[in-house]
Amino acid sequence: MTLFGRTLGGEEIASLVFLLAALVLWIAVYRGERGWARWFKRWEGDRKARREAELAMDKGDGPPPRDAPRGPWG
Repeated sequence: MTLFGRTLGGEEIASLVFLLAALVLWIAVYRGERGWARWFKRWEGDRKARREAELAMDKGDGPPPRDAPRGPWG
């Protein structure tokens, strides 16, 4: 096999295959971690909204207005 004008032997080809496999594995793990972080932020925001609604109902104020700040960013 020739790559960029250089003939590659079996050892170099195996190294390239393992390097590409490591890259694919790293990307898959990164995507999974990013998805988990998104899920957790969404879950935390929903939990906070439910808690605020419960506290508002306990006080007797009724549900909070729609334009009230809520969620993890205020």
